[in-house]
Amino acid sequence: MRLKPLFLVPAAVALMLGAGVSIAQIEGSGRGVAPVDSSSDYEVSGVRVDVAAKDADSARLGGWRVAQRKAWLQLSKRLGAGRGLVPDSTLDSIVTGIVVENEQIGPKRYVATLGVLFDRNRAGAILGISNYVLRSPPMVVIPIVWSGGVATGFEQRTLWQEAWARYRTGGSSIDYIRPTGSGPDPLLLNLGQTQRPGRGWWRAVLDQYGGTDVLIPTVKLYRQWPGGPVIGVFQARQGPDNRLLSQFTLRVGSVSGVPALLDAGVKRLDETYQSALRAGYLRSDPGLSYVPPSEVPVDDDEAGETLVTDVPAQPVVSVSVQFDTPGVAAVTAGEAALRAVPGVSSATTSSLALGGVSVMTVGFTGTPDALKAALEARGWQVFGSGTTIRIRRAPRLLPPDLVPDNSTAG
Repeated sequence: MRLKPLFLVPAAVALMLGAGVSIAQIEGSGRGVAPVDSSSDYEVSGVRVDVAAKDADSARLGGWRVAQRKAWLQLSKRLGAGRGLVPDSTLDSIVTGIVVENEQIGPKRYVATLGVLFDRNRAGAILGISNYVLRSPPMVVIPIVWSGGVATGFEQRTLWQEAWARYRTGGSSIDYIRPTGSGPDPLLLNLGQTQRPGRGWWRAVLDQYGGTDVLIPTVKLYRQWPGGPVIGVFQARQGPDNRLLSQFTLRVGSVSGVPALLDAGVKRLDETYQSALRAGYLRSDPGLSYVPPSEVPVDDDEAGETLVTDVPAQPVVSVSVQFDTPGVAAVTAGEAALRAVPGVSSATTSSLALGGVSVMTVGFTGTPDALKAALEARGWQVFGSGTTIRIRRAPRLLPPDLVPDNSTAG
């Protein structure tokens, strides 16, 4: 006869309480999708190859070689460089990855559709083009999916979150910040938060992720019948006010095509956000910018006492400032701009990376927060805190209601 060990339940509960074990609401293994690739590599997709060889491994390796050559010709044509083929050894040094979109491997034949990733800096140097890309301020992404009448953000792992994690954002002009969905993300980034327009709370949330604004890509999935067609209604939303920028609809014939449907939706939404950036709709919300502490008024008597009191001199702090340096002129201009900030005693580039991000060591009389506020007052976008910060020039965009003057004189 089998005995049910019910008498073990109270003992197990007591053991858990005695050991201080607590089960939190945000714990679980069903969350957390890290982005596949956030680099700025060039990507060429949809390269078809059909190679025969003495065995399967040789055919596959030969197919990848052919894919690299075809992708290089497409990339040089797309960038307008017009360069021909380069040696395979050079391609091996600049190719950072092969993406298998679809492949069929036979005993002596390899048929596949591949994607090829090229290192932006090395490929740009060979093609003789500039690698500098103007990007938007950093935007925190909160993907919301409606399915079965229930909205889900980061509360659990979803296909919509996985689609955003798969998407390669290096070629986009939008600087996406894609949370993984672990830790406090389910509590801070959910549907309820997207419905709160309060700027104060939004500033506190965005500061946790280093963002200056929020993007809310939303999809509503409608299943016609079990296993049948699925319709997705995609919306590009932005800002604390959850403003709708655009909406479109896509459809697949069966449930198995939902991942492809979502991938296509992510690509369309990225194009929508890039168009909105160029049109001036993704301007920074003034309510989300840094608010300095209010000054306390001082009466004349207190002011007179303050003047005769010795004020200790503030120490000089050393701050590492990261800034974009597409060329030599950007290095000189960056140093000159920092030296013009009140309180800056020195500004010298300590780590130079032309075509990338350099580091400048800045001596400042005061606190790092005061330097950050002074830079923001001069039109810089400042990210990070403490003695290591990142600065960018805010993009100058026309407001959406202002038409650019493209007429010629005469």
